[in-house]
Amino acid sequence: MISSIVSMLLRKRNRYRDMDDESLVQSYRAKPDVEIVGEFYVRYGHLVMGTSMKYLKNREDAEDLTMGVFENLGEKLSSHDIQRFRPWLYRVTKNGCLMKLRKKNGLSTELRQELESEDDLEIVVEKEEQLNLLEEAIASLKEEQRKCIELFYLERKSYQEITELMAIDLKKVKSAIQNGKRNLKLKLEGRNAFKSAV
Repeated sequence: MISSIVSMLLRKRNRYRDMDDESLVQSYRAKPDVEIVGEFYVRYGHLVMGTSMKYLKNREDAEDLTMGVFENLGEKLSSHDIQRFRPWLYRVTKNGCLMKLRKKNGLSTELRQELESEDDLEIVVEKEEQLNLLEEAIASLKEEQRKCIELFYLERKSYQEITELMAIDLKKVKSAIQNGKRNLKLKLEGRNAFKSAV
């Protein structure tokens, strides 16, 4: 019984994963199917979560907002005219952050302007997605490589400062950074290849 349910879900996933976003939106509008919402979650759950974390700065709030976005997605797909799904979803997420922050503790002028800005959403979404992937890739590196990469590129520490902070020799620091960069490139290329295949 369970294996038949799993194979049914996989068949649906296989059917939907070959469709582009806009075709999925049209399919949902023609015949609502919760599996389509699930497919959008697989594709963009990390983007919504990453954007929510960027603005809310709180994992629990970001998780709540992400769940809320996808819980209400079916209703929005049916009632909104969506030309390009990904920028639209990004805007929905930013609006959700804006409302949550207003309710919680008000907004600084700078943050409000950023949340309300009408940037070229396709570019913004692409940057957000790449940053999220980079953060995940850095977190998955071996401990020594991760720490050296973070110190060198994110905290702008020199080789000498890193050797002192980590109590390892200069050669090891350079090797960790070089290997970390190579592994990051491989991980990001692998994830981009995976994304285009799903």
